[in-house]
Amino acid sequence: MSNEIAVRGTVAPGFESVREEFAAVVAQESEPGAQLAAYLHGRRVVDLWAGDGIAGDSLHGLYSSGKGAAHLVVALLVQDGVLDLDRPVAHYWPEFAAEGKGELTLRELLAHRSGVIGVDGGFSTRELADDRLIARRLAGQRPYWRPGTAYGYHAFVIGALTGEVARRVTGRSIQELYEERVRAPYGLDFHLGLPEALEPRYVDVQPLPPEQRAVAEAHAPAPGSLTAIAFNLNATQPTDLTEFANTRAVRALGPASSGSVGNARGLAAMYAAAISEVDGRPPLLGPGTLAEFTTPHSPGVDLITGERDHFLLGFEAQGVRYPFLGADAFGHSGAVGAQSFADPRSGVAYGYTRRRFSFGGGGGAPENHRLAAAVLRAATAGGDVPGR
Repeated sequence: MSNEIAVRGTVAPGFESVREEFAAVVAQESEPGAQLAAYLHGRRVVDLWAGDGIAGDSLHGLYSSGKGAAHLVVALLVQDGVLDLDRPVAHYWPEFAAEGKGELTLRELLAHRSGVIGVDGGFSTRELADDRLIARRLAGQRPYWRPGTAYGYHAFVIGALTGEVARRVTGRSIQELYEERVRAPYGLDFHLGLPEALEPRYVDVQPLPPEQRAVAEAHAPAPGSLTAIAFNLNATQPTDLTEFANTRAVRALGPASSGSVGNARGLAAMYAAAISEVDGRPPLLGPGTLAEFTTPHSPGVDLITGERDHFLLGFEAQGVRYPFLGADAFGHSGAVGAQSFADPRSGVAYGYTRRRFSFGGGGGAPENHRLAAAVLRAATAGGDVPGR
């Protein structure tokens, strides 16, 4: 089967080179299964997919991509005046003040500076699937560094922490708020809690091939390290990410840090709605909110991942990861290699998913550098975009 036949979907005039780059990427995969979507100024200009059993509307386990959805909701609550970034978390959630956490602000929490990256003894899978259970245990947990003095990726817990703040103020879970304010109005195929009726479109995540898995296990973090705690490897039964996403209970509850489900169309459309007019609706985020949430808040080295200058507020600093983007580009990757972002400077919103775990890609799989660069080149070359 030729690459042209393997790659399905459409691109707008001027974005043909993106299709070529996507074809080259999937041709390198022994079992290709991926989707790529992009918007420019609120109009979809790329909608591609490839792989056996993969369609444009197939749904994938997208893990930490859900952090972007959760923190878009938090940004909306700040924009509404419902939340104040500089109030202590304990002002909204009194139980959180235990173990010296009483002065930590919501701003510092969003910047991954709380030190509450996990719990002693780890979480069970049942707990990790339920943000309310995570929050209950974290409230009394001692931080692993003095809050506010350093930052490190709160891999499994940040969505439960910020979600509990939102719940205390609104009476609604972060999943409910996302559904009501973002997903349903735009018809997004990106979910925090997958309805059972959509299960037939879910495609199981595939693990790394055995030889790559062996290499990854050889480089696993040391037991008891901050990295091991953040990724729940200190649990009696350390979390297997493939099994986690492929568990119906996880998909049903949609934990905001780790249990999102969707496709490239849904990811790209969410970020397009954040910064652009989409279907006659104004951008979700106003200029002031956008500026606040895309300002770097955590310079230096992430204690968990080793990345530098990793976070804005809730979102990853995508301009650091992809230097061809603007400094205010924001989004979030997902463990399987998924990537998504909005780049306000160019008006591009991007979503990429893959079925099989990426090897050595950190957050977003390595091919995102090629694909995102191709999208940006086409966008800034003045592709013939309808309505532009």
